[in-house]
Amino acid sequence: MGAISTLWKTGSLLAAGLLLTACDISGSSSQALGTLERDRIAQTAVTNEVVVELPVAKGSTVNKGTILVRLDDTYQQAIVSKTRAQMVQAKANLDKLETGPRKEDIAASQANVAGSKASLVDAQATYKRQQTLVKRKLASQSDLDQALANRDSAQAKLNSDQQNLNALLAGNREEDIRIASAELKTQRAQLAAEKKKLADLTIRATRDGVLDNLPWNLGERVTVGSPVAILLANKAPYARIYIPEPKRVNIHINDTLTVHVDGLEQAINGKVTWVSSEPAFTPYYALNQEDRANLMYLAEVQLPDDYTKLPSGIPVQVDLP
Repeated sequence: MGAISTLWKTGSLLAAGLLLTACDISGSSSQALGTLERDRIAQTAVTNEVVVELPVAKGSTVNKGTILVRLDDTYQQAIVSKTRAQMVQAKANLDKLETGPRKEDIAASQANVAGSKASLVDAQATYKRQQTLVKRKLASQSDLDQALANRDSAQAKLNSDQQNLNALLAGNREEDIRIASAELKTQRAQLAAEKKKLADLTIRATRDGVLDNLPWNLGERVTVGSPVAILLANKAPYARIYIPEPKRVNIHINDTLTVHVDGLEQAINGKVTWVSSEPAFTPYYALNQEDRANLMYLAEVQLPDDYTKLPSGIPVQVDLP
């Protein structure tokens, strides 16, 4: 009888334990589990330069615009200076074309024309004299040919000087001015791009938050595209939870759900801001009805602004309708 009684008691305890476990499982299906999270902002490097300054310690609260990391900007400073000089040169060239020739240049060109005219008159007189001498057989034919060549050369020189003077008086071509203007715009755009690259070597906070991590140490050369500073948004966290498939149909954007945070006795009302349209595990169409109950849908429940001091990563449970 004692052995039978003992077995009966053991069976009763086992049944009670199974009943409690079943109740726990049933109760957990009405809750979604997750953690408190915040927006994570990873600010990346645009070039592979050396870290020269880390003015803010990890874990510090920072405001938008605060300098978080400085990279070596020696090379980029030189590029900016070179581009600025090229822009100044392009601007001077445009100003020169728009202003036109100076009075001194026109006067010099006019003097060249006058000198060429005088040379031509002298060359023509010499040629006529040589013609007369050749007729009288007092000069050779070669002397006449030389005089003719000198006259033609003087005429060509006069024509050239006259064309140069005409070009100065007419001013610069409109096409040349447009080309110079386009070149100046190109140099200005290039300077703006190089200045942007220079500014990007100083990593600033893009929003208010907490400096969560600095992946690179002072003196290290970062790689292009790698995070150099990681911020966590300085606002109330949201609960990132996994909703069981049977409960998904009852959850909608802007629904109010009760959130239980580990370590807080009082529950918090949060608002659903996002629910994934895709299950987190095996695609639903490949599962039968029983297996589909194991699917989970990722969702986010935003807490009120009164809870900005709650740390990230704390486990939470959210009541589901």
